[in-house]
Amino acid sequence: MGKYVKLVILAFSLAAALAISGCTKYASDEDMKQLSDLKAQVTSLETEISKLKADKAGLEKMVAEKNGKLKQCQSDQEAVKKAMGK
Repeated sequence: MGKYVKLVILAFSLAAALAISGCTKYASDEDMKQLSDLKAQVTSLETEISKLKADKAGLEKMVAEKNGKLKQCQSDQEAVKKAMGK
């Protein structure tokens, strides 16, 4: 019987704590403003991510072009060395 009483007291205490804390199913104006601010921040960050991805793609293309030119220069250098007999 003692366990049952403790369980009832615990349940009542939990229910009272929830009631006192002001839990509602509606968000306050402050909560809605925070949500709106966070949504704006997410949108801004997503835009920045898209821009950075485009920048990254451009840089990767530039690196690939430079690597192609480097390989061509190395190939030309090897051809010149062979032509000179080295």
